Amino acid sequence: RAADVISGPGRSASFLSAASEKCVHLRPGPRSGSAFIRVWDASSPLKMTEQMTLRGTLKGHSGWVTQIATTPQFPDMILSASRDKSIIMWKLTRDETSYGVPQRSLSGHSHFVSDVVISSDGQFALSGSWDGTLRLWDLTTGTTTRRFVGHAKDVLSVAFSADNRQIVSGSRDKTVKLWNTLGVCKYTIQDECHNEWISCVRFSPNSSNPIIVSCGWDKLVKVWNLANCKLKTNHIGHSGYLNTVTVSPDGSLCASGGKDGQAMLWDLNEGKHLYTLDGGDIINALCFSPNRYWLCAATGPSIKIWDLEGKIIVDELRQEVISTSSKAEPPQCTCLAWSADGQTLFAGYTDNLIRVWQVTIGTR
Repeated sequence: RAADVISGPGRSASFLSAASEKCVHLRPGPRSGSAFIRVWDASSPLKMTEQMTLRGTLKGHSGWVTQIATTPQFPDMILSASRDKSIIMWKLTRDETSYGVPQRSLSGHSHFVSDVVISSDGQFALSGSWDGTLRLWDLTTGTTTRRFVGHAKDVLSVAFSADNRQIVSGSRDKTVKLWNTLGVCKYTIQDECHNEWISCVRFSPNSSNPIIVSCGWDKLVKVWNLANCKLKTNHIGHSGYLNTVTVSPDGSLCASGGKDGQAMLWDLNEGKHLYTLDGGDIINALCFSPNRYWLCAATGPSIKIWDLEGKIIVDELRQEVISTSSKAEPPQCTCLAWSADGQTLFAGYTDNLIRVWQVTIGTR
């Protein structure tokens, strides 16, 4: 079973991050890999389950929302990147009429901002852009502290290492670059690298297995040894270009998705394919819950949430679209991010909005 593959017999629920202190009911054992909560009321035939409820929207961008970043240090703040060339810092008010307001706009990129991440101390943000550069931002002042120049084409993805000392970027120039925080490129991965655009790069949070994971339009997921930047594993299986790869909170596995609509899960310790989940539409983004055994996928206009133990869909989220034309295409979901406590899911769309979903208890 998936739970056994990931947690192993007799081991604690390694998938669960430090953000899961509310899940004190979890115990090591046969279900230890799962944090999907099921509650039965003995007096009722109905089963109580967790589901998602739309709480509101964030309006402020004038282009597609391309990425969202959250931080446990500041639970009332999120960042969003956009094709309007800006990054917005939002103050979350959680009002009935507006879930949040733009607090500050970070400007400087001259083309679409493709990715944004926040350092683990919550003090800095890192962005990548189609202008070919990366920028390091001081979130206290909203200013650029470093500009990273070196890629020959659009930067599509960026990431911080767990200790914030290293930065990785992926580009349409088909290279992965490793940088220090001073903006100096320390290594360019070209040997055995992707032969098409590199759409996503991520570090593993597991310091005992220091790796970078990348995916690209060559249909491959590649795992790199961080110590020497050499290829460790080629994960082959997708039949179309890849948009996204995401690493689980404990670094034990990753999930990839793209054109073929399949979310493929890979064991990062043993370097093998685990199983595949059918998204039913192009996958634009994937993210693991920080404290439940869930994988979320932005599949076309909808969001699918899988319970990985049972490999079942917990919920499918669709936005209400009011249109005078029956032929109007619903906006596509482009990016996903969980709040650190795992209670709120932020989703960015091609109609320039961020929709906010919250975990609630319901009956099924």
